[in-house]
Formats: sequence, C-alpha cells, structure tokens
Amino acid sequence: MMSQQYQGSCLCGGVQFAVEGFHKQAANCHCSMCRKFHGAAFGTLVGVQGLTWLSGQHLLNEFTAPNGTIRTFCMVCGSSIGFRVKGAPFEAIELAIATFDGDIPVQIDAQIYTRYKANWCALQPDIPSFDEGRSG
Repeated sequence: MMSQQYQGSCLCGGVQFAVEGFHKQAANCHCSMCRKFHGAAFGTLVGVQGLTWLSGQHLLNEFTAPNGTIRTFCMVCGSSIGFRVKGAPFEAIELAIATFDGDIPVQIDAQIYTRYKANWCALQPDIPSFDEGRSG
C-alpha cells in the first residue's frame, strides 16, 4: 500500500518536494530572524519524514545567521523553504508549512520566542506561548 504524500513548492515552482509525514510539534516562531526571513508576523515550520526533492534542489541557497541557524530559500524567487538548527545536517531541515500546496495534517501546538514578537501582532489565546523556546 502506498503511503500518503504531501507536496510543496516555492513561489516560482522551480523547487518542488514531497513528504510522507510530519513531526507532531509545530510552532509559530516570533523571533526577529523568522519574522524577517518569512516577511510575516511569525514563521511556522515543521519537521518532516520521508522528504524527497522532486525538482529544483540545485536552486536552493542558504543563509547562516550569526547564531548559526541555517535558513534555506529558493535563489530564483526568494521563497522561504526551511530552517535548521546550528550544526544540523541538510536532511534535518524543517519546512515552512506555507510552502505546501494543499492541506496538511499539522496542528500548531505552540507559540515560541514570543518575547520578540512584533508589537502589532496579537498572540493566539488558545495556543500555549513561550517567551523563548518550548522549555523557556
């Protein structure tokens, strides 16, 4: 029996990927780096299982932030594709959930680094919030 696949892509469609599943935890990150990288009030990323690059892996570029975190993007259209913690291998990439082309079985379970949130953004009252990471 074939497992379910969830596909995603960048804005220009040059980068395309498929995953077989998702990690249970997914958070809205309000740190200033995620806000700038995504051009939004927060970034939402999720760890995935069974990632396959369907096309455009050669179009991926990376930015390493001063704290060592690595952000991956399409070098043609600039779409935010993913995030890795300092020292994590490429295979450990967390993908931006907004890049998926259809509905995905992911529920946001936390709001993290809320101490850095934009003053114009209200937190969602029904989701647990953490000033720093989940343990902070």
